[in-house]
Amino acid sequence: MGLKTEALTGGFAEPVFHAQSVFKMLMDGMARPGTIQTVQPDVAPPAPLGIAAGTIALTLCDHDTPVWLSQGLAKSAVPEWLGFHTGAPLTSEKAEARFAFTEAGTALSSFGLFASGTQEYPDRSTTLIIELAELEGGRRLALMGPGIQSVTEMAPIGLPETFMRLWTENRALFPRGVDIALTAGKRFLCLPRTTKITATEI
Repeated sequence: MGLKTEALTGGFAEPVFHAQSVFKMLMDGMARPGTIQTVQPDVAPPAPLGIAAGTIALTLCDHDTPVWLSQGLAKSAVPEWLGFHTGAPLTSEKAEARFAFTEAGTALSSFGLFASGTQEYPDRSTTLIIELAELEGGRRLALMGPGIQSVTEMAPIGLPETFMRLWTENRALFPRGVDIALTAGKRFLCLPRTTKITATEI
């Protein structure tokens, strides 16, 4: 499939219905951090953008939301695909991005380089969508905070070594800070900035 065809296909079959259902899943995911959600709409984003990440992009991005892409995504058909299906402008400035997407295996830059909102408008921040190898089967991490009864766990595979330090720095900014969705294939989980993440005792 040529780049052109790839950019023009693979969107939502029923945009309004699918976007609404995914938006609800994202809201549920943010309300219940660490809960794995599986996207149903059959979208086919260009590699290396995963299905869940592509679905989130189609749901949240529009011509008012500047998007930052990691290098591997920027060099693929993803910019054209996003532009065609969402109209979202790309930015190379992390601090300008409303949404940022990274493909699996990418080293994470400091979350502090992205928009963290202001004290008055903490929602004017970047949401990071980070693709991983898997959302289960890795080192177990404990999650605590709003939306979690006492403690829940996640065990993603491929979370960069620097993630825990970056997340701790991010939580210290509250109410400012970034929110994150971890994706793998058709699945995602949300980590709002209020979530405390600690390594569990083996």
